[in-house]
Amino acid sequence: MGESQNTIVCAFDLKSPRISAYEIHEWIYAQLRLEDNEVLMVQIDGSQRHVYINLRDNNRLQQVLHLTGGQAEYRHTDGEISMVRVETAGPGTRRDRIANLPPEVPEEVIRTIMARYGEVKDVQAETWARFYRYSVANGVRIAVMTLAKHIPSNITIAGHRALRGSTDDVLQIP
Repeated sequence: MGESQNTIVCAFDLKSPRISAYEIHEWIYAQLRLEDNEVLMVQIDGSQRHVYINLRDNNRLQQVLHLTGGQAEYRHTDGEISMVRVETAGPGTRRDRIANLPPEVPEEVIRTIMARYGEVKDVQAETWARFYRYSVANGVRIAVMTLAKHIPSNITIAGHRALRGSTDDVLQIP
């Protein structure tokens, strides 16, 4: 897995209304104060609600991080304000969903396997929302980790083929 260099990731609020590519470009110019000649690439990852901005040099990246303090606002056309996390792109800390494991697989086994990919800070059972009659575990585990390397989408844990993905994978920016 190649490391991102001079790249900022802007993680948009998962509950925010949809945002067009045009609006994102204008927000980058207005909020992050990046000029055309400073930006090499803008990539919108709708499934994770992330916008990756590759900059010409690391000094400008550091200035943007300092200017934002790691957070910026996005004002939607209806006036609603969403918070955007601004940080250096890279493996970093993330919340990974692990599905297809029987409930009998202990947390410690999940921790041991996931530790191959970085530091495991916590493992939690995801639950059904209170909207549903039974607000109980739904069979998905969440591993909060600081990644050291890429985690494949299919991993074997305690002899079971588990599927994994970021907790941000289910929402989209068009």
